[in-house]
Amino acid sequence: MDLLSNNSLSNAGTLVDAFSRAYHNYHFDFMSSGPYLSPPLAKTELERLEGAAAERLMSTSSTSSRSSAKTSPKRATTSRFEGQVAIVTGASDRGIGGAIADRLVAEGASVCLLSPHRPDQLLDRIEELETGDARWIECDFCEPGAIEIAVEAVVDEYANIDVLVNNSGVDTAGSFDTLKDEDWQRMLDVNLTGALRMTRTVLPMLAKNRGAVVNVASASAMGGTPGLAAYSATKAGMIGLTQSLAAELAPRNIRVNAVCPAMVKTPMVTQYATQLTSESWEQIKSCHPLGIGMPQDVAAAVAFLASADARWISGIALPLGWMPSFPLPMSTG
Repeated sequence: MDLLSNNSLSNAGTLVDAFSRAYHNYHFDFMSSGPYLSPPLAKTELERLEGAAAERLMSTSSTSSRSSAKTSPKRATTSRFEGQVAIVTGASDRGIGGAIADRLVAEGASVCLLSPHRPDQLLDRIEELETGDARWIECDFCEPGAIEIAVEAVVDEYANIDVLVNNSGVDTAGSFDTLKDEDWQRMLDVNLTGALRMTRTVLPMLAKNRGAVVNVASASAMGGTPGLAAYSATKAGMIGLTQSLAAELAPRNIRVNAVCPAMVKTPMVTQYATQLTSESWEQIKSCHPLGIGMPQDVAAAVAFLASADARWISGIALPLGWMPSFPLPMSTG
């Protein structure tokens, strides 16, 4: 996930209001190939907002995050996925899913991108790499039968599936008492039911290949975030699914893990950052002792958990950029 989570946050109303304004102006759907801009937010205005927020975000990014942002997938020095086929759901041109696809292809994988909309920029970027390959398959995870048809297309093309990354997700921000039933149902269908159905559909192929599943959950599922109750609930369900499937599928040599990112610099968060006061931003920084993450940071963790390097790891929900803490006014010097 690319938001924030911390049980000790104060002045939660300010953060909820800010995020709600950002959400209504800029709804980023991780199922899609990019952001949906709703009027009156024109492209030039988005660019202005992104520019205003970039310095603030990058000033709190960790050194390793900044380095990873500058590192091209071409520089990957390992081929951990050579000869393997991976499915990444919901990969977008500029988000976490796109970075995951970049990383897996750079390490030799053939990657199938499943989403409702074609990520043209991502596919063009991957085409320039000298390792692996990628193709896009249209898939609306809420449509009956769509997942089965998409997976059949993958098998027809590659005859194999070794890795599944359940990255698709949608969110709605706002106070809990304004949550609409249809928004809740859509988040449940995409974030949790979609991951469950996708995993169930590829299970026979994963069982043949000692496969791995990596679910992209959220730090909000581990600590709670005001204004994201429904989203957090669906991602907490994903963690429960991860742990139960890890235990159930271990005898079939299938590993299942999850990553739980805190705030990551994506287009939605860049817009979100422009809505915050300095006080609110200080609260966010206190939640991220290692700085704000980059999509490449999440991709690195996903690639590790999907690889043979993690062959003895299953059932974990790995926090990224965030940790539970109970701050006390005590000297550590």
